[in-house]
Amino acid sequence: MARILEGAHDFGFNNLIVNGHPSANALKELAAVIAPEALHDSAERCDAPKCDPETRVAVQDNLYSWIEHGNAVNPINMKWVTGPAGSGKTAVMGSITERCKRNGFSVVSFFFSSFGSVGRHMKTTFVTTIAYQLAQHRQDLKDAIAAAVEADPIVFKKNLHVQMETLVLAPLRAVTGASNASFRGVIVIDGLDKCGVKKIHDDTANTSQTMPTRTKEQDQLEILQVLHQASSDPTFPFRIIIASWPERVFRHFFDPERQNDPIAHKLDMHQDYDAEADITLFLKARFDHLRCLHNLPPSWLPANAIEILVDKASGQFIYAATVIQFLELGHREPPKALLETILKMEATRASNPLNTLDELYSHILNSSPDPLLSVRWIRVIEFLQKRAQLSNLPFFRIKGGVVSVEELPDAFTINLLLQTDPASNEAEHLLGNLHSLIRILPPGNEAMTEYAFYHKSLFDFLKDPDRCGKLHIQRKKVYGFLWDRIHGACASEFDIVGVSLSASDVMILKEVTTPFLQSAIEACSNSY
Repeated sequence: MARILEGAHDFGFNNLIVNGHPSANALKELAAVIAPEALHDSAERCDAPKCDPETRVAVQDNLYSWIEHGNAVNPINMKWVTGPAGSGKTAVMGSITERCKRNGFSVVSFFFSSFGSVGRHMKTTFVTTIAYQLAQHRQDLKDAIAAAVEADPIVFKKNLHVQMETLVLAPLRAVTGASNASFRGVIVIDGLDKCGVKKIHDDTANTSQTMPTRTKEQDQLEILQVLHQASSDPTFPFRIIIASWPERVFRHFFDPERQNDPIAHKLDMHQDYDAEADITLFLKARFDHLRCLHNLPPSWLPANAIEILVDKASGQFIYAATVIQFLELGHREPPKALLETILKMEATRASNPLNTLDELYSHILNSSPDPLLSVRWIRVIEFLQKRAQLSNLPFFRIKGGVVSVEELPDAFTINLLLQTDPASNEAEHLLGNLHSLIRILPPGNEAMTEYAFYHKSLFDFLKDPDRCGKLHIQRKKVYGFLWDRIHGACASEFDIVGVSLSASDVMILKEVTTPFLQSAIEACSNSY
């Protein structure tokens, strides 16, 4: 009778090793602790935004060229892509991922999201998901990763730094050695600012024991450090792209002044690229599609509609995309009537065609430690800037303890006027998480320029109680808040500013702020 195992070698029942190849069980264990929904081509992302043809060409070419050729002058393997909310980062990341795949690059991706599956907004499956995708690109790398799992079965319970070393870096070194020229690729991380936005299935809430908790910023920082750990390894063959909002943890981590050597290249989609031409192309293409779909005449589009919408978009694709989504949803009203409703939204609004945009604004504003107080600040900043521009009322600036009269209030002066304690840095506390909506200067640079808002439609949202809900503050209360802060500053002889001023400077401040105080009083008496 023939022996079943006759001539077999490298065979062990305990670890199931056949011909030197690690067991498939290890890969199954790895697959069980990943976030498949976070992959670029997951079913959950079937409706994810993508760049329309002929749009965002320049930024995509910039990224692709860097992925393919790098930067000979500054050979850093990590790039930070940032920009305000709605500037199109996710669409660009999706499109560049597809382009790299088509052209034969080894692509690994993780698309974070504050909505959808739990794994897409938690750090716990980040490294394992990266490792699983790497294992799909080469058989020898798959074997090395499987062997690492078998050698350390509890690696999934260890911190991200250990996981990165065990599941990614060590297997790559073993496979590629010192030469990685034949194995080049890119790791695309989108929406890292969404990591850790909320707790899922918190079973400790009703227990008497208080468990220590981490903030989302700590989890985001840990992932940034792990990615830097990888990119700093001389044998690591991948470039890394990280896309996020310009929130505090990212600005601090990527700040070149904090490092002897820069950690990453930076690409700002709002400052480095003019999106208006792309938004115009996008709207024209989608309006042509609507015209064909509904058999509309060539003259169906209201005059200057595209120009008006491009202006309202303020360089943010999310506004234009939300408008088109509303028109394409198949409402009973014809597209022209719906479009006219949007164009006239400031005058009358019987419905809410911008649900998606409103949800985004609500999400960002509620990330502030005190959302309502942050909204008061935002509304007052807008009022002061508009009032100064429209009424030619002068304002003041304080530079180096010297008062000067200026046309527009700078950020430093507004901070001093509105905060109750100059030592508390109330502005950074309230607005520090809102960089996606408002340009906020680093501490010490506030006197260089004014606050600037990225989205004109933000104020349409904040002034409509049906859209912003609990974030709505009546105009009278906004002006009442301004009146209280100005009155308090005047009454205290501007001790609130925290600088030493002469009696003549205090008099100038009172004279300059009195018209704004009067404006606030008059505004309170006007109807909303």
